[in-house]
Formats: sequence, C-alpha cells, structure tokens
Amino acid sequence: MTYHCGSRAVQERVGVREVADHVGRSVGQGIRPVAAAFLELQPMLVLGAADPVGGAVWASLLTGEPGFVRATGVRQISVTGGGLREGDPLARALATPGTSVGTIALDPRTRRRMRLNGRARPTPRGFAVEADQVFSNCPKYLQKRESYEKAERPPGTPRRSAELSPGQRRFVESADTFFLATVHTHGADASHRGGNPGFVHVTSPNELHWRDYPGNSMFLTLGNLETDPRAGLLFLDWAEGTVLQLTGTARTEYAADGERTVGFTVTEVVRTPAASPIRWSPPEYSPANPSLP
Repeated sequence: MTYHCGSRAVQERVGVREVADHVGRSVGQGIRPVAAAFLELQPMLVLGAADPVGGAVWASLLTGEPGFVRATGVRQISVTGGGLREGDPLARALATPGTSVGTIALDPRTRRRMRLNGRARPTPRGFAVEADQVFSNCPKYLQKRESYEKAERPPGTPRRSAELSPGQRRFVESADTFFLATVHTHGADASHRGGNPGFVHVTSPNELHWRDYPGNSMFLTLGNLETDPRAGLLFLDWAEGTVLQLTGTARTEYAADGERTVGFTVTEVVRTPAASPIRWSPPEYSPANPSLP
C-alpha cells in the first residue's frame, strides 16, 4: 500500500487526494534497470531509521566509491565497502535484522534522486535492504553541484550535545539542503528539503522551523509526522564534509492561506567533522526555490 492513514489525512486536508493517487501509481517494489544503473554511479546514500534502543529517529550519511550501493535483486539493494562511521547513532539499527529504513540517493550533478524504503538486514560486508517502496522524485528544490573530489582527511570524533551551539545555529541557517527521516508503524522514509540559504530558521538552541514547499502531493513525510512526531535531520557541509545530525520531534502547522510550516524540537545533536570525504563544488541554486522574505 502506497499511503497509510497519516498521508491520507494530510492529502484530504490539503485537497490533493486525486493528484496523490495519480502520483502514487509510480511507486513500486521493483528496482528498474535505469534505477539500478543510477544507484551504481552514486558516491553517497542517506539513510533514515529509528534506533531500536530508545527509539530516537536519525538520518545518517553513507559514502563510498561508486558501486558501494547497488541493486542485487529485483527488490534488493546491498551496501558494501562503505558504511556508517564509528559512533553513528544508527549503527544499532543496521545491526538489527528487520529494521525499517528509508533511503535516498541524490546526485547533485544531474539533480536526480531516488528513494527506496524497506527492511534492512546485516550482511558479512555491510547490509542489504529489501524494498517495499521504490520511486523517483522530480528535481524541484535540488541545488546543482557540478563535481566532487575525495579528500584525504579522516573523520573527526563525533561530539554529542543536548542543543545547538551558536556556531551550529549559524550553520543550519546557512544551509541550502537538509535530509529528513521519519517513521510510521510499518516503515520509515528519508526525504530531501531544499531552498535558498536562510529557508531554515533557528529560533532557539532547541527549536527550528522551515516552510513546507509544494511538492509531489504524496505527503509521505508529513503523513508520517501526522501519526508519529519522531524525526531526524541531517545537515551536510558540502565543501568541508562536516555532518550535523539532529533528533527530536516535529509538528506541522497549517495557516489559513494554505501555507504549511514544520517546527522541529531538538533533543540531541551529533556533530562529526569531516564525516564525509566528498567535497562538492559550489551550488547553482534551483530555479524552483521560492524567494525568501
């Protein structure tokens, strides 16, 4: 089933159920050859899941040489030769067979993205995910980055805190992209959010919010939040490789004019310097990005 009751509730509230039904026909369980070829070219994969101990939801970044993630069956991807960094908060989740995970492969060079949600199991060389949902999204709000190179600097030590520091607040507010992990009773999802720098607003060390721009009308993310407020955010420094991971709870606020805003309350922060060895070129902002006030 493409949609659960949370997504249906949001679609009904916004008045896009028929559009969502049409878009939902593109969601399948099988990995088509063009999708398999796309995956094998990617040097990074974003993963979202809940920690089986404590239940906190996190989004994590995996990197490796192209080919480290590939389709190994009609409904399966395998990740080898690249994995989570030491101390990553999702390490337990990937070591637990049957964990619901959401994945998103995004290529800034072509502004293409692919999402695959399913159930993970550990393997001798990494992990595999059996797909429940496979689909692609349009390039809306994706910033284009022409190229990347690999750096030799090893990852730094992850630092945990209960709130955002002043420097981390500035980093979040300067971001043009972040990734968002959410869950529901029978699954998980990882999605992308993009906009011009400043589209994320930090109002306190534990509170931030962003406007929910119009998308494909599926409302998988907001639908999950409708039934389970747990969420995880991942911010990446595309030039330096630093990764900032936040876990907490999110809620959607609906204005009378139809505008939607998502608020996020931070409960824990993990910052890892040089977590990613990939260094991307400066962005060309998406022409779809709304102007900021």
